[in-house]
Parts: sequence; C-alpha cells; structure tokens
Amino acid sequence: MSTKDAEPSDRRISSLSPFKYRIFLAVWVASLASNFGGVIQSVGAAWLMASIGASADLVALVQASTALPIVLFSLMAGAISDNFDRRRVMLASQIFLLAVSIALTLCAYLGLVTPWLLLTFTFLVGCGTAFNGPAWQSLVGEMVPRSELPAAIALNSMGFNIARSVGPALGGVIVAAIGAFAAFAVNAISYIGLIGVLLRWKHVQSPRTLPPEGLATAMAAGIRYVAMSPNLGVVLLRSAVFGLAAIAIQALMPLIARDLIRGGPLTYGLLLGAFGVGAVGGALLSARLRQSLSLEGLVRVSFAGFALCAAVAGLSAYLPLSAAAMMIGGASWVLALSSFNATVQLSSPRWVVGRALALYQMATFGGMALGSWIWGAVAERFGTAEALLTSAVVLMVGAALGRWLALPELKSLNLDPLNRWSEPDIALDIRYRSGPIVITIEYLIREADATAFLAIMAERRRTRRRDGARHWTLLRDIENPQIWVERYHSPTWLEYVRHNQRRTQADAEIGDKLRALHQGEGLPSVRRMIERQTGTSASDLGKLTHELSAPLTDLNQSS
Repeated sequence: MSTKDAEPSDRRISSLSPFKYRIFLAVWVASLASNFGGVIQSVGAAWLMASIGASADLVALVQASTALPIVLFSLMAGAISDNFDRRRVMLASQIFLLAVSIALTLCAYLGLVTPWLLLTFTFLVGCGTAFNGPAWQSLVGEMVPRSELPAAIALNSMGFNIARSVGPALGGVIVAAIGAFAAFAVNAISYIGLIGVLLRWKHVQSPRTLPPEGLATAMAAGIRYVAMSPNLGVVLLRSAVFGLAAIAIQALMPLIARDLIRGGPLTYGLLLGAFGVGAVGGALLSARLRQSLSLEGLVRVSFAGFALCAAVAGLSAYLPLSAAAMMIGGASWVLALSSFNATVQLSSPRWVVGRALALYQMATFGGMALGSWIWGAVAERFGTAEALLTSAVVLMVGAALGRWLALPELKSLNLDPLNRWSEPDIALDIRYRSGPIVITIEYLIREADATAFLAIMAERRRTRRRDGARHWTLLRDIENPQIWVERYHSPTWLEYVRHNQRRTQADAEIGDKLRALHQGEGLPSVRRMIERQTGTSASDLGKLTHELSAPLTDLNQSS
C-alpha cells in the first residue's frame, strides 16, 4: 500500500480520514490498548509513591524520572530510527517495555518496592519510551500522505487521551481494590497486542543507496539541521517553555487529589480522566480550530487555557470545579503539543525527521523533567496551591513570548529529494572514505545584481551548512569583480554524496534564483577537487594510487 500519492489540494481532510489507511488504523488501535496500560501503570506508580509515605518532591519525581530518559536518549533514538528499519526499532522498544513492566509487577507483588526502586523502574520505562517515540512518530509519515499528517498526529494524541480519559479512573479502581501491582500487570499485558501488530506488519522500507551514518555523525547531523533551521528553533523553545510550566498539573495531581480536594486514588483517577476527556475534545476540534485561528493564535490560546486550569486547580477544593478545569487543561495540552509536533514533521525531510522529532521531544520533555522537579520543590516548601498558581503565571509569560517568537504557519513544503544532482564524470575512481573534497562554484554576476546575489547567498550558506557542508566561504575576484566563487568542503566523498542527496524540492528556489542572476554562458562552473598534501614520496604516491583506483560502490543517486 502506497501512501505517497499526492492528495488533491482542494479535498477537505477530516479529523478521522487517516483511519482509511489500514496499517495506521491497526497500529493506532493496538497503541490505544498500550496507552490504556501505560496510563493505568502511571496511576499505580504515582499513588504507590504517595502511599508509601514519600515526600512531595519524590511524588513529583515520578513524572521527572519518566521524562528524563527522553531528554538523555531521544537524539540517539532519532539517529537510530533514521538509519535503520523504524518498525524494528519500535518493536525492540515494546519488548523492552514489556520486560520492565513484568519486573515491576513482580517487585510490587512481593512488597519489595521502595521510593528509589520505583523511580528506577519509571526511569527504565522512560528509556523504552525514548527509543519508541521517534520511530513511531516517524512511521506515521510512512503510513499516511503528508497532507494527512496533521490529522494523523492529532489522532495519535486523541488515542492517548482516550486512554487518559478512562484509564485513570479504571486505574484508581484497580489500585484501590487490588493494589498497585495489579495496575503494573495490566500494563504488561497491554504491550502484547502492539507487539503482535508490528510482527505481522510487512513493512517495505525504502531502499538505501548509501551505508548508514555512524551514530555520532548522525546525531551531529541532526543537531546541525535543527540549529540551521530557524523555524524549528522557535518550535523547540516554545515547546520547552510549555513543558516546563504545564507539567505542574500532572506532576502535582496526586497532591491535588490528596491535599486540596481531600480525596483518594479514585479522586485522582477522576481528575486524570477529566483531563483526558478534555484532550479528546481538543483533538476532535483541532481541525476546525486551525481553520479559524492562526497556528500562533492557537498556541497562545493553549497557553492561556492551561494557565486557567492551573489557577483553578490551585484555588479549588471541590472535585467538580477542579475536574472542569482539568478538561480545559487537557484540551489545551493536546492542541499545543500536536501543533508543535506537526510543525516539526512538516518542516523536516525524511532523512532527518526522526532526529528532528527527537530534539523536539528532548526540548519538551526536558522542560517537563525540570518543571517536575521545580514544582515539586516549590510545593514541598510553599504548598501545592502556591506551586500551581506560580505555574499559571509562567504559562501566561509563555503565551506572551509569541509576540517576539511566533510559530511559523503550517505549510505543505515539498521536502522530497530534488533529484537534480547526478554523479559527475570523474577521472579517478575513488572510495567513499577518500577526501577531503573541495567544491567551488563560479558565478558571473553584474554589479547591479551584487546586493541581490549576496542576499540569496546568505540563504545558500545556511542550507549548505544545514545539509553538511563545511568551511563555506564566498570569494570575489579582485581583478574581475563580476566573478564570485562559492567554496565549501566535505570531509569525504561519501559525505559529499549525502550532502547532495539531502537537497529538497523546497531548496530548488535558491538555485533557480542564482542561475537567473548568473550572466555567464551556460550554468555556473562547478569544480570538485580532492585535497592532498605536498611532498608525497613515491611509496606514498603508490598507496594513494591504490586507494584512488579502488572501485566506487554504485551510488544510484536520487538527488
């Protein structure tokens, strides 16, 4: 089944249209069951921590211990998902999570759980989630067309929050009636369905014409791409601020139920359920809201809605009022995070989307991990209500940041490979590791066009460096000022090939503008040279000749 065919631009996409793709529906349903188990386990872990007499900061650290591994390992996970079969990566993560859940169940049943052992298990759950997240989110782009990606992302959020709307109350009942170990057992069972779907899915991976990148190189490439993409930088900053402030509700919810409302595990489950109901409503309304609000407007409303939730939760001692506030918070939560996620995916080509999503996760969950610790410490020293009211103030500051750091509007950029580059005719057959490679491109530009040329070259410099070029410089001939030379390096021939394969259709506009300004006959002159040291001895020359004469693996260039 191919999902790459372009959708008619005038076709209206509904919130539920991604369900017509069978594999997306199958994985979504299996993930829904797994989400139920995860939410029930979270209820059991949080309430178990509170019931064994842990302090407020240790209760809040249950959330932090789950979020911290995502900060530590997401980039590595994103690099792995971009270089290997994402289905296999996701499958391995699910099996690891199953094993951790079984171990936690046994320890809880035998009464061996201490606060720090519980934090260790939740940390391991976070590790599995860290490696699962980029692979799963990247796979969505292979299950549905890009035009349906925002709707699919919102459905994923809705699936999690359907579980959140019912799972917490069910988890509260299970914990109250049987014990926390039963909640952990239910979670272990919930992984089996998703593992089965992934085993049955005959995923056809796109053929790779180049060997996988080394892990360190791939991680550096992901960081470089995001750092050289201003729109992605804004998304990461705003999502980190949102995570930092908004996590106060989830981190302190057991204390809201126990101390502010004077309830038990069922009250805690009902509050989480109300949060989930609001999130489901937000997911269903997201398509309509995006038609009436700009992306930045929607995110600002989400910040303000969550601030209202935190303020009411901090001031209310009544379950119905607090539950209503949680519904507003749930809707705001899913609208903000799905907007951030969709912007990252629609702004990243397939070769780096896993790493871009990983960095987005690191920013968001880094804010959550830091926020969980901060709000737990504030609650311990000043009180739960004071911590919630302070987080509401920070959320309003986050909304105001949009005045200076507004999110870009979602655009359906064509990030498919450009497919204009082909292997040049070379006199030497070189290996992938041969290098460094030096590339020069010569332009003939009229004096009247120099200002426009420099403006375009500033963007060219950013995209070259974003895609892996090093030591980029622009030179001007002092004898003939109309001659300009663009110069950059690639450490090896393989990296030069990767650089050219990474150019997308959206990048074509820069090259078209430069060719329009070029006054020489034909296209700008390109030279590709291999850098060599002087003073080479005869024996060294023989070694060099042997290296260069080795056959070059078929590149089968696609860009």
